[in-house]
Amino acid sequence: MTAFIVFVLKQALVIRTDLQMGKGKLAAQAAHASIDSFQEALYKDPDSAQQWLEEGMPKIVLKVQTDKELIDLFKHAKSLKLPCSLIHDAGHTQIAAGSVTALGIGPAEEQKINQVTGKLKLL
Repeated sequence: MTAFIVFVLKQALVIRTDLQMGKGKLAAQAAHASIDSFQEALYKDPDSAQQWLEEGMPKIVLKVQTDKELIDLFKHAKSLKLPCSLIHDAGHTQIAAGSVTALGIGPAEEQKINQVTGKLKLL
Protein backbone atom coordinates (compact mmCIF):
# COMPACT_ATOMS: atom_id res chain seq x y z
CA MET A 1 0.00 0.00 0.00
CA THR A 2 1.36 3.42 -0.95
CA ALA A 3 0.89 6.27 1.49
CA PHE A 4 0.20 9.72 0.13
CA ILE A 5 1.21 12.81 2.00
CA VAL A 6 -1.21 15.65 1.45
CA PHE A 7 -0.02 19.10 2.36
CA VAL A 8 -2.46 21.78 3.44
CA LEU A 9 -1.72 24.90 1.44
CA LYS A 10 -2.51 28.48 2.32
CA GLN A 11 -1.42 32.02 1.64
CA ALA A 12 -0.64 34.60 4.32
CA LEU A 13 -1.04 38.32 3.75
CA VAL A 14 0.62 40.60 6.27
CA ILE A 15 -0.34 44.28 6.46
CA ARG A 16 1.34 47.20 8.22
CA THR A 17 -1.07 48.93 10.57
CA ASP A 18 1.10 51.90 11.53
CA LEU A 19 0.43 53.49 8.12
CA GLN A 20 -3.26 53.79 9.03
CA MET A 21 -4.34 53.09 5.46
CA GLY A 22 -7.99 53.52 4.60
CA LYS A 23 -9.99 50.33 4.09
CA GLY A 24 -9.86 50.58 0.31
CA LYS A 25 -6.12 51.23 0.27
CA LEU A 26 -5.52 48.34 2.67
CA ALA A 27 -7.61 46.01 0.50
CA ALA A 28 -5.69 47.08 -2.61
CA GLN A 29 -2.32 46.47 -0.94
CA ALA A 30 -3.46 43.03 0.27
CA ALA A 31 -4.62 42.21 -3.27
CA HIS A 32 -1.25 43.28 -4.71
CA ALA A 33 0.53 41.04 -2.18
CA SER A 34 -1.75 38.10 -2.91
CA ILE A 35 -1.43 38.24 -6.68
CA ASP A 36 2.30 38.94 -6.73
CA SER A 37 3.08 36.14 -4.30
CA PHE A 38 0.80 33.75 -6.22
CA GLN A 39 2.64 34.56 -9.45
CA GLU A 40 5.94 33.67 -7.79
CA ALA A 41 4.43 30.41 -6.50
CA LEU A 42 3.13 29.64 -9.98
CA TYR A 43 6.66 30.03 -11.34
CA LYS A 44 8.40 28.09 -8.53
CA ASP A 45 5.88 25.28 -7.94
CA PRO A 46 3.04 25.24 -10.49
CA ASP A 47 1.52 22.00 -9.11
CA SER A 48 1.10 23.44 -5.62
CA ALA A 49 -0.21 26.73 -7.03
CA GLN A 50 -2.83 24.80 -9.02
CA GLN A 51 -3.74 22.69 -5.97
CA TRP A 52 -4.23 25.89 -3.95
CA LEU A 53 -6.57 27.26 -6.62
CA GLU A 54 -8.57 24.04 -6.62
CA GLU A 55 -8.83 24.08 -2.81
CA GLY A 56 -10.52 27.50 -2.84
CA MET A 57 -7.44 29.69 -2.33
CA PRO A 58 -7.35 29.63 1.49
CA LYS A 59 -5.63 32.65 2.97
CA ILE A 60 -5.20 34.51 6.22
CA VAL A 61 -4.68 38.25 6.78
CA LEU A 62 -2.36 39.25 9.61
CA LYS A 63 -0.90 42.47 10.95
CA VAL A 64 2.39 44.01 12.01
CA GLN A 65 3.19 47.49 13.32
CA THR A 66 6.33 48.49 11.41
CA ASP A 67 8.19 48.20 8.13
CA LYS A 68 11.07 46.50 9.98
CA GLU A 69 8.75 43.69 11.11
CA LEU A 70 7.48 43.26 7.55
CA ILE A 71 10.99 43.19 6.09
CA ASP A 72 12.18 40.71 8.75
CA LEU A 73 9.25 38.41 7.92
CA PHE A 74 10.08 38.70 4.21
CA LYS A 75 13.69 37.72 4.86
CA HIS A 76 12.58 34.77 7.00
CA ALA A 77 10.17 33.57 4.29
CA LYS A 78 12.92 33.89 1.67
CA SER A 79 15.33 31.89 3.86
CA LEU A 80 12.75 29.07 3.91
CA LYS A 81 12.47 29.34 0.11
CA LEU A 82 8.79 30.25 0.32
CA PRO A 83 7.24 32.19 -2.54
CA CYS A 84 6.74 35.70 -1.23
CA SER A 85 6.40 39.29 -2.31
CA LEU A 86 7.07 42.53 -0.46
CA ILE A 87 4.82 45.35 -1.70
CA HIS A 88 6.05 48.94 -2.04
CA ASP A 89 3.45 51.62 -2.64
CA ALA A 90 3.61 53.72 -5.79
CA GLY A 91 2.73 56.86 -3.82
CA HIS A 92 -0.27 57.97 -5.90
CA THR A 93 -2.69 58.37 -2.99
CA GLN A 94 -2.35 58.02 0.79
CA ILE A 95 1.17 56.66 1.27
CA ALA A 96 4.61 58.02 0.38
CA ALA A 97 6.16 56.44 -2.71
CA GLY A 98 8.31 53.43 -1.91
CA SER A 99 6.71 52.72 1.47
CA VAL A 100 6.56 49.02 2.33
CA THR A 101 2.88 48.26 2.90
CA ALA A 102 2.24 44.52 2.70
CA LEU A 103 3.75 41.07 2.36
CA GLY A 104 2.34 38.04 0.61
CA ILE A 105 3.66 34.58 1.48
CA GLY A 106 2.58 31.53 -0.48
CA PRO A 107 0.57 29.70 -1.44
CA ALA A 108 2.75 27.09 0.21
CA GLU A 109 2.59 24.45 2.91
CA GLU A 110 0.70 25.81 5.89
CA GLN A 111 3.27 24.41 8.32
CA LYS A 112 6.11 26.32 6.62
CA ILE A 113 4.15 29.57 6.46
CA ASN A 114 3.31 29.19 10.15
CA GLN A 115 7.05 29.10 10.91
CA VAL A 116 7.14 32.71 9.65
CA THR A 117 3.75 34.07 10.70
CA GLY A 118 2.62 31.84 13.57
CA LYS A 119 3.01 34.51 16.27
CA LEU A 120 1.19 37.29 14.39
CA LYS A 121 -2.33 38.46 15.17
CA LEU A 122 -5.23 38.58 12.75
CA LEU A 123 -5.90 41.95 11.15
